[in-house]
Amino acid sequence: MNLIYLKLFLALLLSFSGFITSGVSGQVPKESKNAADFGLSTEASGIENTKALQNAVDHCGTVMVTRPGVYKIAGTVYIGSNTSLIFGNNVVLQKTDEQGKFSHVLVNKGAKTKTYNNNITIKGLQIMVNGIDTGDWSEAYGLRGQLAFFYVRDLRIERFRCLDLGAWQYGIQVCTFEDLIINDVIIKGDKDGVHLGRGKRFKISNGVFQTYDDAIALNAHDYSTGNPELGWIENGVIENCHDLNQDKTTGFFCRILAGAWKDWEPRMEVQQSDAVVFNNRIYRVQMQPDGKKYISNTPPIHENGNKEYDGINWGVVQTDITYTAGVRNVVFRDIFLEKPRVAFSVHFDNDKYSRSYYPGAITPIQEQLLFVNILVLHDQPKDFLSVNTPMDVVTIINSSFRAGGIHFHGNKAMTDYQKTKINIVGSVFNQKGEMVLVKNSVDNKRIELETSSNIEYFDDFSAKVVPGTGQVIVNSDLTGLKH
Repeated sequence: MNLIYLKLFLALLLSFSGFITSGVSGQVPKESKNAADFGLSTEASGIENTKALQNAVDHCGTVMVTRPGVYKIAGTVYIGSNTSLIFGNNVVLQKTDEQGKFSHVLVNKGAKTKTYNNNITIKGLQIMVNGIDTGDWSEAYGLRGQLAFFYVRDLRIERFRCLDLGAWQYGIQVCTFEDLIINDVIIKGDKDGVHLGRGKRFKISNGVFQTYDDAIALNAHDYSTGNPELGWIENGVIENCHDLNQDKTTGFFCRILAGAWKDWEPRMEVQQSDAVVFNNRIYRVQMQPDGKKYISNTPPIHENGNKEYDGINWGVVQTDITYTAGVRNVVFRDIFLEKPRVAFSVHFDNDKYSRSYYPGAITPIQEQLLFVNILVLHDQPKDFLSVNTPMDVVTIINSSFRAGGIHFHGNKAMTDYQKTKINIVGSVFNQKGEMVLVKNSVDNKRIELETSSNIEYFDDFSAKVVPGTGQVIVNSDLTGLKH
C-alpha cells in the first residue's frame, strides 16, 4: 500500500514540475494557441501580421504572443467572445500605413452591429501608434480608441502600454459595458488615456498617465464624435493613479461629463451634437463644429445610419431611450496629482462642438462621488474640483489640499443648479496664507459646507468662501471659517 502511495506522489510531483517548467520556459499550454503558429512574426509585413493575428483570435480560446519584438500591424483585428489575448514581455504591436490609415488596433466583433461580446481579456498589450492616428470611425460613429470596445460584458484589460498617443484617438475607449476591469496601464501622448462612455460596474486601477488631454474621461455625454452612445456611467472605482507633469496640457485628470436632451418638436433650434428623442430612437446632429444653429421642421425617422432633413444631418444613436446622462456612485482613491491643472471637472459642454444640456430638458444630477486620499503635489492655484452641473454631495476624506479649492460655476445651461452639500474630513491643508476653499459663481446657488478633523500645516493658513450671488452655509473647524 505504501508503494502505491509513493508512486502516486511521484506522479503528482512530476506533473507539477512539468507545469512549473512550462511556465518558466514560456511554453504555451496545450489549451492555448500561439499566434506564431498562424504566421505572426516580427519579420512579416503589417498586412501579413494582421491576417495572422485575426486568424488566431478567430479560433477563440487563449491566444498568446510570446516572442519579444516589434510586430507590424496594418489593420484592425476583431476579437470575439470568450477570448483571451496575452502578450509576453517586450512584445509591441506597431501600426503601419501599408494599406491606408486605420483606427483601432483591436475592437470587439459586435461593435459594428451593437451585439454584446462577453468574457474578453487583453493582457500585456503595448501599442506603438507610430503616427497612424485618425478620426475615422468605420465601426461605430464616435468610437475612436486605439483599443476600443462597444457593447461588451466582462472585459478585462491588464498591463496595457501606449506611449505615443496622437491628437485624435484615445488610448482605451469602452462604451456600453457591464463589468469592466482596467488594471496596470501606462499611457502617454496627446489624447485621452482611458475614455469611458455609458456603462456600469467598473474599476480603473494602477494607472500612470502623462497626457495632454484628459487622463481619464467619464463621458456619459460627449461630442457626437466622441462616444457612440449616451447614458449613465455608474458604480465604479478609480484608484492608485498618477497624473504626471509635462510642459503643455489641457483637459483634466478626470473629466466627468453630463448631459440631457428632449423629445423632438417642430421648429426646435439645434446645433452640432444636439440629441433628440423621436420614433423610439435617440438621434444626434452630425454637422461641422462651427457654432451654426439650425431650425428643424422635419423629424428624423430613419432607422439606422444618418440622413439629412432640412439641411441637418441626423445620425441614429440608440434605441433604448434615456433623456439624461451623467456619473454616479464612483469612488476616487489614492490619486497622485503632479500636473498643475484642474483635477476633477464635473460639467456640461456648451460650445460649438457640443451643447450637453438642451434648454428645458430634465435636470441630470451627479450623485455620490467620493474622493479619498487625493494628493495634490503641485503648488499652482488650479481647482481641486470644478463643478458646473447640479451635484448632490461632495465628500472628501484624508486628502491633501494646496492652493486649489472647489469652484462652482454655471455655463448658462440652466437657471437652477440646485443645492450641493460638501463634507471634508481628516484632510491636510498645505497652503501658506489665505486659501479660497469654496468659490461660487452661480446665481442663487446654495452650498452647505461641513469640515471636521482637518489639519492646517502653516501657522498663517486661513480658509475663506466666496458665495458670489449664491449662499454658502458653513460649519467648519478651519481657521477663517470657524464661528
